[in-house]
Amino acid sequence: MDKDDTLLVGKIVGVHGMKGYLKVYSFDESIDLFERGRQIQLKSSSGVIKTVTVEDVQSYKNVLRVAFEGILDRTAAEALTGSELLLKRSELPEPEEGQWYWCDLIGLAVHGVDGTYLGHVENLFETGSNDVLVVKRGEEELLIPVTESIVCDVDFDEQKISVDLPEGLL
Repeated sequence: MDKDDTLLVGKIVGVHGMKGYLKVYSFDESIDLFERGRQIQLKSSSGVIKTVTVEDVQSYKNVLRVAFEGILDRTAAEALTGSELLLKRSELPEPEEGQWYWCDLIGLAVHGVDGTYLGHVENLFETGSNDVLVVKRGEEELLIPVTESIVCDVDFDEQKISVDLPEGLL
């Protein structure tokens, strides 16, 4: 993946209060992507993209409350509901050891520890306890839990993931 690729990092799901705060569902577990002063691209439901600057961010229940510069009232905020929030991949912090961004895993080949080709990562989803790789080979789909005991190695140079599947998963 090109480090200049633009990635979806959140979505505006509603408004909060009368002063222009937005409810943002973040696709990242940390609020750090929305730090004060960060410029984020906002893509409206009609496809128009503009750059906004974070003025304030707070955790609020299962979403973030975010204020952008220039969005001063509820009416202006309501017009942004449904918009997607985008950042360049190069602006994201490097993940910690043993962690990866989903976007970096999509497209990688998946092999068993014995070298057997199982398919390529088409998508991922979370279950609450762990993430799951959606691996496709032709019409076959294999769901592989992302756990330390199953995912043995992620090699970006070789563009592959090595997995040790428990009996019955294949």
